[in-house]
Amino acid sequence: MEIKSAEFVISNTDVQKCPEGDKPEYAFIGRSNVGKSSLINMLTNRKGLAMTSQTPGKTQLINHFIINNTWYLVDLPGYGYAQRNKANRERLRQIIEDYILEREQLTNLFVLIDCRHEPQKIDLEFMEWLGENDIPFSIVITKTDKLSHSRLMENLKAYQAKLLETWEELPPTFLTSSEKKEGRDEILTYIEDINNSIE
Repeated sequence: MEIKSAEFVISNTDVQKCPEGDKPEYAFIGRSNVGKSSLINMLTNRKGLAMTSQTPGKTQLINHFIINNTWYLVDLPGYGYAQRNKANRERLRQIIEDYILEREQLTNLFVLIDCRHEPQKIDLEFMEWLGENDIPFSIVITKTDKLSHSRLMENLKAYQAKLLETWEELPPTFLTSSEKKEGRDEILTYIEDINNSIE
């Protein structure tokens, strides 16, 4: 898929105010500091489309971007940022859950995982929750350029083994590096194939 246009449409905290219409939506989510904004900018080939920050937990809104005038890329708030106070964490949890459970246009959720860390309880519980609610999702392994190939494969196998303790089969998994633009074609082809199948 060639990205010919990528434009910001709207930010909000209320799923009811998301864009109207039936265009498919592909949302991206992950723990704070997982490299979500960098990945979105890399996928769209637009350097400043999503805000990147050294401070984790900057995305606190549902951000819609229209791609090629045919589908939406949705940047969701990160979860699990410990330095937020309890009320703020609860508010963000509600925003995320309302969007995921109520947004009929949500076609696939990409869950981002930092390849450098062991399986995190919060990620595993989140994916378990997605499964319980029949939400279609894929896993995006980020920052693969930060590890050697052998270490990356080791971590990936450990993650998959952990998932297979509760899952019968694994969701689609993409290995990405925003620095090296790796995984871009695979994710965009995946989105294109889904869009073609639902036309």
